[in-house]
Amino acid sequence: MQPFALNYARPAVELEAAIPYVYDAGLQLNVLHDGRVAASDFALLREVGTTTSTAGSKTHFDD
Repeated sequence: MQPFALNYARPAVELEAAIPYVYDAGLQLNVLHDGRVAASDFALLREVGTTTSTAGSKTHFDD
């Protein structure tokens, strides 16, 4: 017997997007490719809403 939910389950769609920042373990912040702190780039924040780090907790924000 197959569980009901498996009749409707679909794989998550992966979006093609280039993330303009990377995590810097030394600073423990997301930084832009030119070395500036990503949270200080207001245009980036307006576009993406936040610079959530993928290193560790998903609820950690660089502010």
